[in-house]
Amino acid sequence: MDLKTFSEEFVGAVWGPHMVWMLFGAGVVFSVYFGFPQVRYFWHAIRVTKGDFDDPNMKGEISHFQALCAALSATIGLGNIAGVAFAIAAGGPGAVVWMWIAGFLGMTTKFTSISLSLFNRDETGGEVHGGPMYTIKNGLAANKTGIAKQFFMFMAFIYALFVVLSSFGAGNLFQSNQMATIIESSTGVSTWVSGLVFALLAGMVLIGGIKRIGNVAGKLVPFMVVFYFIGALIILFANIDLVPQLFSDIISGAFSGTAAIGGFAGATMKEVMKIGTQRAVFSNEAGMGSAAIAHTAAKSSPIEEGLVGMLGPLIDTIVVCTLTALVLLITGAWSNADAGTGSDMTAFAFSTFFGPLGQYGVTLAVVLFAFSTIISWSYYGEQGVVYMVGEKFIMPYRIIFVIITFLGTQIKPEVVLNIVDGLFGLLAYPNLLANLLLMGFLKKKFDEYKKAL
Repeated sequence: MDLKTFSEEFVGAVWGPHMVWMLFGAGVVFSVYFGFPQVRYFWHAIRVTKGDFDDPNMKGEISHFQALCAALSATIGLGNIAGVAFAIAAGGPGAVVWMWIAGFLGMTTKFTSISLSLFNRDETGGEVHGGPMYTIKNGLAANKTGIAKQFFMFMAFIYALFVVLSSFGAGNLFQSNQMATIIESSTGVSTWVSGLVFALLAGMVLIGGIKRIGNVAGKLVPFMVVFYFIGALIILFANIDLVPQLFSDIISGAFSGTAAIGGFAGATMKEVMKIGTQRAVFSNEAGMGSAAIAHTAAKSSPIEEGLVGMLGPLIDTIVVCTLTALVLLITGAWSNADAGTGSDMTAFAFSTFFGPLGQYGVTLAVVLFAFSTIISWSYYGEQGVVYMVGEKFIMPYRIIFVIITFLGTQIKPEVVLNIVDGLFGLLAYPNLLANLLLMGFLKKKFDEYKKAL
């Protein structure tokens, strides 16, 4: 069996229909159980992010805003540029609807995993450590004995292992691969040259740990989002008369079962739903629990930080991914055989309006998005390493991570995407199980918070 065939079977097993229903089901359960906090506490979450309720005595290493930016820098990445292109190419415009639904429900899923992570974080040597592995260890295993305790400790270890593997895949291979591909197509620079430069830059940032990552992300994320946002809006406003019909095509395509048009084969509703959900989760990671690792480092109370993290899927999927989708549809790039795939397709879409400037603009966005994702995911992987084998293995992990940054530029995009999706999807199983088992505890704490507020 060759690598391509193996990668296809691997991702198919992880991302079967059960995964879609599992993610949607968890989102519905959490949204109803906690009273739709993504609607009722939306403005409050913005105020918390602004620092209106900051407590300088709260344990942690970075601010609300830095934590949100660190998490967003891991999610607002090529899932928003290349991932949306892959989704529409495979599932047609209708895939966008399922991205919206997954994003909306994912806001509460993220609130749940982040809040629980802060309730169960560890603090050693002045540094905080957290994430679903600590949620499972301190929230579930600590209260059990015998086989039950061993099972939950094993589940925590498995999650930490999956985080490390996903940091190599979702957080590294795919990012560096798409970055090198688009640089080569737009500038002619060889993939091994851009890969080497990228790996060296990543290594320089990784040495500084979460504080440097938070500082870099706090500067990169706002700039890159605004930069990309303005470019997309210019295209949309220049073709504003076409936008209503685009939304009609998107909505009808989600349920008609004939979403794909142009040069692509028709997709059934089940396939469109799967593709849209898969790409949405890859862009916002709701249900995977990895963003909780970054938010755990915030100087915040658990409920407040959960509400801050809730904004991630809104910004990432419902806003940024929608802009990309509309640009791909309005320019016709999604059904143009000359547009390429992934980030190349998005670059083609922008170039049809802005000319060479659009190509270079998307190339710059890809570089910024990919770099910010790589440095944030390296921290996630480090936390998995610390949990499994201790801090003395952080440096070997960083060296391997930097090497993989380079190697990712030399692999075919289709194989990379399958491997990345498969490794990333494994995170959902232990994380969602822990969240469901502990949601009663979180409901009690959330009610206490609301009364105090």
